[in-house]
Amino acid sequence: MATKNTPKIFPHLWYAKEAEEAAKLYASIFPNSRVDHVTELRSESPSGPPGSVKVVDFTLLGQRFQAITAGPHHEFNDAISMVVLCDDQAELDRYWNALLEGGGRPQACGWLVDRFGLRWQIVPAAFDQMMRDPDPVRSKKVTDAMLKMVKLDIAALEAAYRS
Repeated sequence: MATKNTPKIFPHLWYAKEAEEAAKLYASIFPNSRVDHVTELRSESPSGPPGSVKVVDFTLLGQRFQAITAGPHHEFNDAISMVVLCDDQAELDRYWNALLEGGGRPQACGWLVDRFGLRWQIVPAAFDQMMRDPDPVRSKKVTDAMLKMVKLDIAALEAAYRS
């Protein structure tokens, strides 16, 4: 049963290994973030002997998350990603660079894969509004500009939107 201060819904991420390390990295990148608890399962499970499975509760930007280290099951893929809305280019660059550090891979259109395999979208906070503009020409221009980028360039997106 959820308490009044516990969210009833939150993301749970399955890592083959290194859930605790991933949570520590993410907490070091985002403000108002921390690793809250690490719990080792004391029972034998399909994923391994007692102590080999860890459940990690952590907070990112004030939002509860949970992760598990429980061996290979399914890899992360593009079907699920974390979206980070950024107020300016400096914030976007900081998150982008920090999440790529140590072996991440940039993808297209503001997406990246961190070194643990989790997908992230690092995007300007104003981007959704530009995409939803009722003027289809403006919306198309900003979409066309975004589709040519790897890391998003806020100034270039705004210039395309205004053109």
